[in-house]
Amino acid sequence: MATVLVVDDTPSIRFLIRTNLELAGHRVIEAFDGQDSLDMLAACDPLPDAVTMDMMMPRMDGVTAVERIRADERCRELGIVMVTTQGQQYDVARAGRAGVDAYVTKPFHPDALVATIERVIADRQAERR
Repeated sequence: MATVLVVDDTPSIRFLIRTNLELAGHRVIEAFDGQDSLDMLAACDPLPDAVTMDMMMPRMDGVTAVERIRADERCRELGIVMVTTQGQQYDVARAGRAGVDAYVTKPFHPDALVATIERVIADRQAERR
């Protein structure tokens, strides 16, 4: 069982992701925007295994949050999956430069999203060995 921080400003999307991750046996914590995710990560011990991050959110967007997560030595190894409506090549490239491990566009198939998150977690764990 992994722990995943789900970050999205839309409660129904957080609920959908949470429900499917919990059905797959994972623990979920939630944040409503990029700044809230950074605050939650600072308070988490231990850290979650992965983060799903929306791109367009108030206060702090997802790309800025990912850049700050990757700049934090404590959080560098987190798996990060961008989950967003922004599907243009520019957006995918920008998220990649920030440090996301995978990119999923909305609307998504719940099983495919869970499989992507699990793959990112497995890949990150294999890198640590």
